[in-house]
Amino acid sequence: MAGKHLKKKDNLWILFNGKEYCVGLTKEAQEDLGEITFANLPKIGKAYQAGDALVEVEAEKAVTEFASPLSGTVSSVNEKISENIAVLNDEDEMTAWLLSFKDVDAAEFDAL
Repeated sequence: MAGKHLKKKDNLWILFNGKEYCVGLTKEAQEDLGEITFANLPKIGKAYQAGDALVEVEAEKAVTEFASPLSGTVSSVNEKISENIAVLNDEDEMTAWLLSFKDVDAAEFDAL
């Protein structure tokens, strides 16, 4: 699709859709973790710097903390995760999205 750009960093994928930067777990992260049983997502409106602790994921193999790949403000979270954690175990890694950022410097994304 025009206007979409996908990058990967530290077992996270980042998709710019022309408006926001969506962040999710890569297929490799899903496989490394095994069955995911819990995810602690950030609050909407919270600002992060690249490298800050962003999301904690609990799975059968480990509890893993993922660092923010970008600096920005959380604009949305995947509400389906709280209703059904199994969406993070889906075969399609693009359904394993966690959150979206706004107020991101495009140069920071380009540098990934």
